[in-house]
Amino acid sequence: MQIPGRPGEVVPHELLEDIPRLIADYYTVRPDPSDPREAVAFGTSGHRGSSLDGTFTESHVVAISQAIVEHRRAEDHRGPIILGRDTHALSEAAHRSVVEVCAGNGVEVRIQSGGGFTPTPVVSRTILRHNRESPEAVADGIILTPSHNPPRDGGLKYNPPSGGPAGTGTTRAIQERANELLRNGNAGVRRIPWPRALRAGTTRETDFIHPYVEELGRVVDMEIIRSSGIRLGADPMGGAGLAYWEPIGERYRLDVEVVNTRVDPAFSFMPLDGDLKVRMDCSSPHAMAGLLRLAGKFDLAFGNDPDFDRHGIVTPGGLMNPNHYLAVAVDHLFSNRRLWSPSAGVGKTLVSSAMIDRVAEDRGRRLHEVPVGFKWFVEELREGRCGFGGEESAGASFLCRDGSVWTTDKDGFIMDLLAAEITAASGEDPAVHYRRLEERFGTFHYRRTDVPASAEERRRLGSLGEENVGRGELAGDPVEAVRTRARGNGAPIGGIKVETRGGWFAARPSGTEDIYKVYAESFRSAEHLEDLQREARRTVGAALAVGD
Repeated sequence: MQIPGRPGEVVPHELLEDIPRLIADYYTVRPDPSDPREAVAFGTSGHRGSSLDGTFTESHVVAISQAIVEHRRAEDHRGPIILGRDTHALSEAAHRSVVEVCAGNGVEVRIQSGGGFTPTPVVSRTILRHNRESPEAVADGIILTPSHNPPRDGGLKYNPPSGGPAGTGTTRAIQERANELLRNGNAGVRRIPWPRALRAGTTRETDFIHPYVEELGRVVDMEIIRSSGIRLGADPMGGAGLAYWEPIGERYRLDVEVVNTRVDPAFSFMPLDGDLKVRMDCSSPHAMAGLLRLAGKFDLAFGNDPDFDRHGIVTPGGLMNPNHYLAVAVDHLFSNRRLWSPSAGVGKTLVSSAMIDRVAEDRGRRLHEVPVGFKWFVEELREGRCGFGGEESAGASFLCRDGSVWTTDKDGFIMDLLAAEITAASGEDPAVHYRRLEERFGTFHYRRTDVPASAEERRRLGSLGEENVGRGELAGDPVEAVRTRARGNGAPIGGIKVETRGGWFAARPSGTEDIYKVYAESFRSAEHLEDLQREARRTVGAALAVGD
């Protein structure tokens, strides 16, 4: 059957998610905890799934919430839980479940007043601010979001008192306890009904918006943006940050226009992504087609995913490649943040562009390369060892202008506003700055592709080593390094990276889909990139086939 719609076109009615069924299944479907596909499983960023598949239901959320309450009690976290959520339908349902469990356990939980939404970076900033002011009763956070995933999905992340994504040891303990509760029919979960939970003395409605907005001038030069008079366009893409842009514009007297004020759990206003799915991916030109059509109205425009931890930067020339913008951001920050420590390094994931390596070296900064997942940047940012931490998937954060920590989770707001600062300070947009980097360091060609893979193949990929790949040639160049651990911290990458003088490829399994991801970058040409990708698939396929 032919699927209606084309990439970049607004989602047709036939492809809209059935929200009533999604919510009904959340409350009525009972997962089978003996089935690994339906158990609680924390990936690189929390537990994700859909009620339609029995992988994100009320049973999962109350079990995880109870496990988090018990974990923080054991760790003596006596402050509040800062509860964030995005605009996915399952985030609203899960929000009620979390509050019920917190109230049932007598744990203080703080939620946005008026039933509003709270983005990921705001949760991180609120945790860090609270813990600086009240170290005797530290706060932590729960964030309800499946990131940019389709409307059918839900997700739950835990951020400990460090403010960023929890480490593997913490998530493993929460996961194990949650699955134990599930196996026992959630008999160990303490909760009270929603109306009583909302009225409980431990449930506190809070204004998260204005404290966050008021502090933005600490991290971005808002005055130079204001004085430049540049015209800015913001597309919240129906996400949790919608209510923040008007206060930001008013507080700092910016010329910013919000081009889409709709919030709809079916995301019926979204253009279809390249695979004809509704995906709020601000790094996709298909998903950003609506904003791209308006780009000529503005000097600079930007979009964000539903929980506002990712950014998409639109210049008059179009949507910037996320890797390109990260390199420009690093170049600008380490040239202009005079109060940052000379020892503050540049953090990047090992599948991000090597252009960032060149910029870091040129600026005389240590490169801190880590596995995929923002959790690896938490302590580096919190302690100021890294001035910047960025992921290839359009997520990043950086220090305040005085060198103190801002957030330890990705912050789409400040990455948007940094693009405006760069444009205002130089008179040239970030895309022009990237072309200047290419003139200095060469043109890099980067692409990520997905390859179908069974659960067993994904398991094998996570355990491959140099002995499975060898040190022959790759796309005409001798292999110089085969890595299964990140250079920056020695942590396992959950896959493999192969490097040559002319480029590199990396392969790692998806934690939620039956695919593995192949990242490749050529320092030579688009044709050489094709060769790298082709040989990467062949090399990994041959290694996975051993033992079949």
